[in-house]
Amino acid sequence: MRLWIWQTGVLCFEEFIRRQVLARIPTNAWALSLVDAGELVGPRLVQDLRSRCGVIANYNVDDPYGGRDGRRWRLHLKSVALYDLVVVRRQVNVAEAYARGARRVLRVYRSADEEAHAPLPLLPADHLRWGSDVLFAGAWMPERGPFMAELIQHGVPLAIYGNGWQKAREWPSLRAAWRGPAIYGDDYVKAIRGARVCLGLVSKGNRDLHTGRSMEIPFAGGVLCAERTSEHLDLYREDEEAVFWSDAAECAERCRPLLADSERRAAIAEKGRQRCVMNGHLNERVMERVLCEAMLS
Repeated sequence: MRLWIWQTGVLCFEEFIRRQVLARIPTNAWALSLVDAGELVGPRLVQDLRSRCGVIANYNVDDPYGGRDGRRWRLHLKSVALYDLVVVRRQVNVAEAYARGARRVLRVYRSADEEAHAPLPLLPADHLRWGSDVLFAGAWMPERGPFMAELIQHGVPLAIYGNGWQKAREWPSLRAAWRGPAIYGDDYVKAIRGARVCLGLVSKGNRDLHTGRSMEIPFAGGVLCAERTSEHLDLYREDEEAVFWSDAAECAERCRPLLADSERRAAIAEKGRQRCVMNGHLNERVMERVLCEAMLS
């Protein structure tokens, strides 16, 4: 289904949803409809939703206006002008949404979840299962293979969890660092807690300047060691609340002293978590803002 969505732009699925799902829901059933992402929702379905509620908002943390995802966002791009509020997470998306006819656009940052990403205590068995030196939890992308391979060449002890890494040209050198497919829930939090350092890489194809990990790692109590971007620098004080780098060589250089200094790691983790909470980039706060803005439409 995922392949079908990306290659055809959800051909035929919208009509299935209209007839099999939405038709069972009575009119005037709710005050607001919030569409998450929206690749399955085209203009006809938005109009159906409008007949059942007063306000329709869309919240998309992806980059539907970029070119990375093939035809995945075909229906969504046709529907942008029909929403009362369009919520995006990149500054560049604001103008792009308005260019597509959006009525109102709200820009927010990604957010951690107050419950799903809360720090968990690690039992001795958890340390054995999830302990690592330098962790990266995320999918393979073309630019990430060379980066990780260079880290290994610099002697960085990596642990990688994520899907698609076998497709990397560098797989022979990455195989020993790969610990398994994508992890979620408590396993994800335990992996962060069990790592001495957690890497934060952005997606070039998605035009990221921060990602969900930018909030989830500090909130879960990990040490964020991320790519130096303008948004990361706005989010955290460098070398106090997080550690930043501009390329693989600098990343390796920043990791070495962190691995050897447990007190500094603990201080960065604590200050990073405090800053994350102070910034307010948590799901409940972000959704409250989204819903309030939508109801003002």
